[in-house]
Amino acid sequence: MPEPSLKVFTGNANPALAQAVANELGIPLGDIIVSRFSDGEVRVQIQENVRGADVFIIQPTCPPVNENLMELLIMIDAFKRASAARVTAVIPYYGYARQDRKVRPREPISAKLISNLLTVAGADRILSIDLHAGQIQGFFDIPVDNLPAGPLLARYLRDKGLSDENVVVVSPDVGGVERATLFSRMIRGGLAIFAKHRPDVNKSEMVAIIGDVKGKRAVLVDDIVDTAGTITQAATALMEEGAVEVYACCTHPVLSGPAVERLKESPIKELVVTDTIPLPPEKQFDRLKVLSIAPLLAKAILTIHENRSISALIRETME
Repeated sequence: MPEPSLKVFTGNANPALAQAVANELGIPLGDIIVSRFSDGEVRVQIQENVRGADVFIIQPTCPPVNENLMELLIMIDAFKRASAARVTAVIPYYGYARQDRKVRPREPISAKLISNLLTVAGADRILSIDLHAGQIQGFFDIPVDNLPAGPLLARYLRDKGLSDENVVVVSPDVGGVERATLFSRMIRGGLAIFAKHRPDVNKSEMVAIIGDVKGKRAVLVDDIVDTAGTITQAATALMEEGAVEVYACCTHPVLSGPAVERLKESPIKELVVTDTIPLPPEKQFDRLKVLSIAPLLAKAILTIHENRSISALIRETME
């Protein structure tokens, strides 16, 4: 029996990333129409035969989150009804991931709800980058591959010379300690942690720094920068504690609300991000560096298509 053909499609969330992945794979991007009816409902029409195909839909659920999520769900349904052999939802940025548990009474666990929606829609597999909480993988009853962007970011910093005992990697909160620890190993630097209090959603207050930052170049590491309140407060506190300069890295540059202005006014020398989320011109500024995850996603897609080990790919990226 011939192997199923590999096909990559995208909606309107991040077509530039999808095209870059297709270019890396050496295949054309799949032909699909994802538009709107006059009342705003999502209209999907697949323009080529996908019967028996191994289909990958690249669609981060980034802002506008609900629009992009609905596009993804309807695309999955369309491919299942068109008899695709397997449908993998490639979600570089998994929206609603920060609602992964009940922090207060009478709150939803939205990350679990989204996993249910994706599964019911017909997804056979999920491929993502740096899920905000690792336990989200357990919300699914289908395979979930969570790729790390840390090695890509660390490699860039090492190439800039930020890799010695005078560099300290800083987690902006206790929840990011594991991520910062792995990052510090990759750039062979020290480690520091912020103790943070969050009085309300999208608000945070720095309490204390655990670790030595005086006279060192600091690298703040997080998975998401949303309103940039946490990371800019941390950068200011690091400079006040005697850090020589501050860099910041994150996988997902949501950059909502006052984020860009806060970053421009902050002492952060450079913010290094990936292209999991598209950044329009108004969200770009001189000290922003965008690295492409297209090569990593292309390798992962080919690995899954050929039924090889994703774990081996992750180990390779960590070297």
